[in-house]
Amino acid sequence: MTQQGVRWTADQVLALAPDDASRKAGSKLATAGPWSAAGSSDEGAVWGLCKGSGKKPYQTVVDLGDAAGAAYKCSCPSRKFPCKHALGLLLLWAGDEAAVPAGQEAPDWAEPWLAGRRQRADARPAGTAGAASGTAGPEAARRRAERRAERITAGATELEQRLADLLRGGLVAAEQAGYALWEETAARMVDAQAPGLAARVRDLGAIPSSGPGWPVRLLEECALLHLLDQGWLRRERLPEALAATVRSRVGLPGAADGPPLRDRWLVLAQYDTADAKLTTRRIWLHGADSGRTALLISYGAAGRAPELALPVGLALDAEVAAYPGAGQPRAALGERFAPPAPTGVRPPGVTPARAAARYGEALRDDPWLESVPVTLREVIPVPDGDSWQLADAGSDSALPLTAAAGARPGLWRLVALSGGAPVTVFGECGHRGFTPLTAWRGTAGEMVTLCR
Repeated sequence: MTQQGVRWTADQVLALAPDDASRKAGSKLATAGPWSAAGSSDEGAVWGLCKGSGKKPYQTVVDLGDAAGAAYKCSCPSRKFPCKHALGLLLLWAGDEAAVPAGQEAPDWAEPWLAGRRQRADARPAGTAGAASGTAGPEAARRRAERRAERITAGATELEQRLADLLRGGLVAAEQAGYALWEETAARMVDAQAPGLAARVRDLGAIPSSGPGWPVRLLEECALLHLLDQGWLRRERLPEALAATVRSRVGLPGAADGPPLRDRWLVLAQYDTADAKLTTRRIWLHGADSGRTALLISYGAAGRAPELALPVGLALDAEVAAYPGAGQPRAALGERFAPPAPTGVRPPGVTPARAAARYGEALRDDPWLESVPVTLREVIPVPDGDSWQLADAGSDSALPLTAAAGARPGLWRLVALSGGAPVTVFGECGHRGFTPLTAWRGTAGEMVTLCR
């Protein structure tokens, strides 16, 4: 059963939206006007009829009571999950208890679907979420892995030669060649089945003529790419944890083979990034008992949100298993034992100076690391010329915000939450600065999402 005594916040509901258009459309339906026969049960179901353009209202029902995750059903033709009607219903449920009363019996049109989900949940074997795939054909799998390693080695060797040619010809030649040079090299790395190398090569193509100091930035990134190449070519000589990190950075898929860790995982933040081919969702978790920070990554095809969505500020009783690699926070979500529930747990914070030091320490295990997850305690957002920084309330240290963070609407939510007083902020700290993702006041305040 879900803890229905405490309803979700609007931010937690909107975190489920597949895209910005759905958030806006769902928000317009978050009033009692278009809804009738709305209600919710003690088992975590929410339902209602929404008036549309046709004669028959849309039948919308949401199940939040299954430990395996939220589920949605609506008679509208939308292919988005959740659709705008499900989002509008949940927003209404979150903000108006009178409009969506609790302790109700599900109507006839919703009960069969809910009953079917309950039966499947009862029949679900324990521990299936983290079960390993079969071991059929291990010899064939070994041969495939060897062939792929040979292709990556050939690609890394070719990339080393191209980097050497670039440095011999001078960085000005890279500016004159344009993006086509890098795209052709990236395509060669794709052919070599090294998507990690391909992605880094494409990033190089965006640096020339990108503003003052671009030659220095290009040289720095070329050096990191050279280091990754050499790490792959000499991987047998590396410590196993570092070798696993190199394999991951090159783009070899790895299994989450760490021992499952069960904890009450607070959902710290969730945000999406997208390119022409893929939408990537990152969800940060904090273990209430273990103190561990874990990163869940899921993917969706271009234009579609990944299926996994968790409400920020709630905690779920679940197992996670770590991926291999030195100091890697990435993990896979295993069995969930209960739906997300309210919690007052918050991660302890550190000073800005300690956050910068933590990133430096992490680079020893993973030189290609862009950032580390950090919670800053007692900081105040203050302007710094044309940008912003988070200043330590107890000292003269501060962390600058990244340029991207300074351009987001979330910055003004952070400023409004602070009002000139100290707040606690969770985010990512790296060489470009700090990116705030979530903030709260005090030791157990309501979490405010900053990354939308």
